Amino acid sequence: MTLIGISGALFDFIDDPWKHVGREWEAARFEPDGLLVIEDGIIKDRGPRAALEPRYPGLEITHIKDRLIVPGFVDGHIHVPQTRVLGAYGEQLLPWLQKWVFPEEVKYKDPDYAQEGTRRFFDTLLASGTTTCQAFTTTHKVATETFFEEASRRNMRVIAGLTGIDRNAPDYYVDSAENFYRESAELIARWHRQGRNLYAITPRFAMGSSPEMMQRCEQLKKENPDCWVNTHISENPAEIRTLLSLHEDCSDYLGVYEKYGLVGPKFSGGHGVWLSNAEFSRMSQKGAAVVFCPCSNLFLGSGLFRLGRATDPSSRVKMSFGTDMGGGNRFSMLNVLEDAYKVGMCNNTLLDGSVNPALQDVSEAERNKLSAYRAFWSITLGGAEGLYIDDKIGNFEPGKEADFVALDWNGGPPATAWHQSIAFAGERPETMEEAANLLFGIMMVGDERAVDETWVMGQRLYKKSAA
Repeated sequence: MTLIGISGALFDFIDDPWKHVGREWEAARFEPDGLLVIEDGIIKDRGPRAALEPRYPGLEITHIKDRLIVPGFVDGHIHVPQTRVLGAYGEQLLPWLQKWVFPEEVKYKDPDYAQEGTRRFFDTLLASGTTTCQAFTTTHKVATETFFEEASRRNMRVIAGLTGIDRNAPDYYVDSAENFYRESAELIARWHRQGRNLYAITPRFAMGSSPEMMQRCEQLKKENPDCWVNTHISENPAEIRTLLSLHEDCSDYLGVYEKYGLVGPKFSGGHGVWLSNAEFSRMSQKGAAVVFCPCSNLFLGSGLFRLGRATDPSSRVKMSFGTDMGGGNRFSMLNVLEDAYKVGMCNNTLLDGSVNPALQDVSEAERNKLSAYRAFWSITLGGAEGLYIDDKIGNFEPGKEADFVALDWNGGPPATAWHQSIAFAGERPETMEEAANLLFGIMMVGDERAVDETWVMGQRLYKKSAA
């Protein structure tokens, strides 16, 4: 057994800050001089260093100075094979897929291309502080195998699956429902719960799935109830109109997935920009999750997600945040938080500054506001809860996997250090409020340059260069 210690300023969460309106700090924990004790990649103990260190004589301790140590970031929605088309110009969702995405993704049927692209994907993920992702691959089995192989090599906690699409895509890209079922079953048998890999049955989006494809997804879920379901939902108005014309027996997007028995715990629908109140309520009742992807929603002009509605305590929906890279133009969850904050603010007002009448009530407007507590909970413990893996990751509770990020609060553009100097007067933050102020500055002024180190299962896999 290997026992190591990590000391420094520890910041994590024990609860959902949206449950503590006006007292959000009650959901968080901060140790200005804390200690993590890690045994074979699993957190064994945590607490103040002065109290904890004497319990472990001879413990080899790595001190991470002048950094905030937070749990590793969770990206709930990202596309591995879109790494190279990150930021491709000028289209909304459906034409963007046709022009940029499908031509790039089909290249991943070449094992060498898939290996290079997947390696670059994980390198960039770690450099951005993301230690766990739920990812889309392609319609090609080799791309999914390569993803799990590379994740295993780095010992990262991931969720993914073969992408199912058999219509509304180019002929060179679509797969048959039968082949999708057969190869998905083979991949589940080989990869699900092998190491830190988890498998998601993955109809890309309902508009791209024939009834036969959806039936095969339903069959896979019945045969493998422990698997996840990962897809898209209500991202774009044109997409929704097309889908409902194909499913005239359904009144909304969620109803298509419900028709095939896919909605429940471990179901994630990415985007949800145009979900109705009724859909939010049904997702809440069934334990399904939505993944908020603000960078992509803005870049592709999809719309403004109703964060305040998703967090309504009367019908709270499980929620993760995601980059949706390459629809999202960043790998960094810090940039996701920046855009999420702005989306929330825009949802609260009209152009003339008056309150948006589309809001249900004043409390929804309050829930649209993204504080540092709400933000960092959403990409750590909250993100893990949305994916039903909070028993494994998300905070520094003993028994959880030791994935964490060391954040340089001065990292980022040249203006960052000057801005952050207002947060505290001493050498380091001593109070939770000071630490939260630094975190808010990191998400609004900084960027992925704030990520100094990324650790996975107690092993450092990324260190920012001094250059």
